[in-house]
Amino acid sequence: MAVKDYYKVTGDSIERLRQFCPRCGDGVYLADHKDRLTCGKCGYTEFKK
Repeated sequence: MAVKDYYKVTGDSIERLRQFCPRCGDGVYLADHKDRLTCGKCGYTEFKK
């Protein structure tokens, strides 16, 4: 996936489409899997309901 798919640009505003990892902070995105969100850097996992 390209970096351009992480953001949506509308006029002068930018919207982030992915969540950041709560442990690693800004700049480290969570990978979006079928049943979970996972950080590739620290291993943090959130399961989807």
